[in-house]
Amino acid sequence: MERLKSLIPDELKRVIGRSAPENLTKTSCLLLDFLRPLPQFQQVIRELTDPDLALCRKSKEAALGSKQKGNECFMKGDYVEALSFYSHALRHAPASSEMDVNLVATLYVNRASTMHAWYRRGKANASLKDYKHATHDLEVAVSMEDNPSRKSQIKGELSIVLSESSSSNEIGMVNNNGEDEKVDSLAQSKALVLQCVSSPHKGRGLTSAHDIPPASLVHREEPLAAILLKSCRETHCHFCFEELPADILFCPSCTIPVYCSKNCQEQAFGKHDTYLSKKILATDLEKHVMNAILANPTRSTGEDICSNHILEHRHECGGAHWSAVLPPDIVLAARLIVTSIEKCKASGTIFNPSDYLDFVHNYAQNPSVSKLESHVYAIVLLYCLHQYYNSDFPLSGASVAQLILVISQIKVNSMAVIHMKSHNRDEAFGKCSKFCTFGEHITQDTKQVKVAQAIYSRGSLFNHSCQPNVHAYFLSRTLFVHSVEVVPAWCPLELSYGPQVGELDLQGRQKLLKEQYSFQCRCSSCSELNLSDLVMNSFRCVRPYCLGAVLEATHSKRLESNFLQVSNGSCTFKLSLPLLSSKKDISDVAWMLLHERGANSHIAAGHCLSCGSCCDLEYSTAGSKSSLANIQRLKDSLDSDQIPDAFVSEMLSSLSHLRSVRHPYSKIVAEAEDNVAEAFVRIGELKFAVQHCVASIEILEKLYGSNHIVMGHELMKLASIQLCTGDRTAALSSIERVESIFLLYYGSHVDRIFPHLNVLRTEAERLAS
Repeated sequence: MERLKSLIPDELKRVIGRSAPENLTKTSCLLLDFLRPLPQFQQVIRELTDPDLALCRKSKEAALGSKQKGNECFMKGDYVEALSFYSHALRHAPASSEMDVNLVATLYVNRASTMHAWYRRGKANASLKDYKHATHDLEVAVSMEDNPSRKSQIKGELSIVLSESSSSNEIGMVNNNGEDEKVDSLAQSKALVLQCVSSPHKGRGLTSAHDIPPASLVHREEPLAAILLKSCRETHCHFCFEELPADILFCPSCTIPVYCSKNCQEQAFGKHDTYLSKKILATDLEKHVMNAILANPTRSTGEDICSNHILEHRHECGGAHWSAVLPPDIVLAARLIVTSIEKCKASGTIFNPSDYLDFVHNYAQNPSVSKLESHVYAIVLLYCLHQYYNSDFPLSGASVAQLILVISQIKVNSMAVIHMKSHNRDEAFGKCSKFCTFGEHITQDTKQVKVAQAIYSRGSLFNHSCQPNVHAYFLSRTLFVHSVEVVPAWCPLELSYGPQVGELDLQGRQKLLKEQYSFQCRCSSCSELNLSDLVMNSFRCVRPYCLGAVLEATHSKRLESNFLQVSNGSCTFKLSLPLLSSKKDISDVAWMLLHERGANSHIAAGHCLSCGSCCDLEYSTAGSKSSLANIQRLKDSLDSDQIPDAFVSEMLSSLSHLRSVRHPYSKIVAEAEDNVAEAFVRIGELKFAVQHCVASIEILEKLYGSNHIVMGHELMKLASIQLCTGDRTAALSSIERVESIFLLYYGSHVDRIFPHLNVLRTEAERLAS
């Protein structure tokens, strides 16, 4: 879009930069009239909407080329590559003629043969007592097999192999993609009835007329519209957002989306008739092909198609590739508009976005650059939608203005759909004896992955708090919200939009929220002085045994009535001072703020907030940077063959120096301790690793609190290391803490979201026996 923006006259840019919601139709008309006759603009639209120019169209030539490569790999026994090429061929193969259908049918059979080869190789490895590779092959075969009876048979043979290999210290886990999921009465029960209320500072929000206990299911909702992020297009289903299996399906009309099952394919595109579905094939061939297409139609967790379901991909298809090129939030805006249009058609009413899209927006607060960008994207998107809807969405300034507001609504109301990174046996424990690789995995066991962007009608009404009382998570594309503490009746239900206490300090949280959501947070954590904000980036007092925090660049001034004015140069905040009886930790690190009204000269940058001692900030800052750089250098050396002889002593010396200048509760120290722990795991010094992992956790407990979700992730990492040391008792203790924390945040879905937790417990119980 940069080439279009470069064509716009400066005066028109200034007019658009000063625009407001009430005059969007005027500015939209001005820009539309300017761009419409330009050859450059017409070329952009052709490139996005003309099927003959699209890169996503079906191609028999590309399919045949991939099929040939797949055949070559299969003959060499390279089944992984063969499977990839056959799938690539299916993605590009057209199925619109009787001639094409034979190619598609052959590709399905070839792919099925490739997947069956994993089973045959697993059996061969088992007969040779190569249990490690046999286990791997059979696990792959289980994940690829869709026939229930065959799947059960392979699982049985896998269990035998695992039993025979138990003495070799290998651990297996069959990934059943959510089968036999444990669902308790809480998850099955209906969510609480929530009420929408308004407040002067936060506008609309949600609350309940009743007290809500901890770990309660507060809300569950399917999205109005959702879009997979570009980074996950080749690894996740484009409808349910789950990781793709081997036997993926594709859009029948283009090569953009991939699906994990026929159910997801039809929910995104709708049912479709092709020669493949009509043609009567030879009995054996028909069995292979239809099993491949129709197997396990409900692999995903999505609901069955209902009569009012909106097909979210159909309007994007037909050979055009604009949905693959435009940013995800712009495509999401289109899907939201389409949802409204289709609802209008179903009800026989006239389409008007304001009647259906009741979301707030921040267009008036957007900078000029963002306003111009929204105008350009809205016009381009209008032409893309017009290709499908024609008169239902006319090429007018009013239509552009509607799209601009929807794009603004998406920016402040959509949610990032987060999934946990999946694991397999080898990543968890299979390489435990080779610590150089195991360390990489334990630091990623519960890595959060942003897979999609979605907008939820009621979910968008949850307001933000930097110390939330509810937690949002996702199964497939479904939003779940759980309470994480007792929420009294009529208390606002608030989740985190990203930054939380313990993750960023006050200034960092305010900056992020202002930039992304255009508001200044006034939650209790941003209005009252808290320990985390005082210490997470602070330095240590020069006096021995003094826990006082030394701030680097923030100036504080004591006001009357127990308020504190805090300034960091760019903004000023007024904080209330906590009661001493309930905030002993704060008293320890900032005694003068709480007790001495005449201490203003001692609470500026470089002075201890507890005793008033002056610290040499230049020396402390330089020492901190030097220590962190050395720790990172030593850690990076593990990726090469140049590991220093004095690795351990240098690492401990750098950490000790960092601790001598940074506050004991500093998050910088916690992160350094974690890096040191990982480095020690990678060289096999597991006892050192446990010590430093525990040290990191102790600091994080001060910053987040003992039951915060971050503690669950860190404790699961600790349990992994403890198991490798053989300390079953300590590992079980850590695992029990993890389970209690995750049950609070995820309820009955813990096992499904964190399958690795079951692996840890299984290994701990195996050690006990």
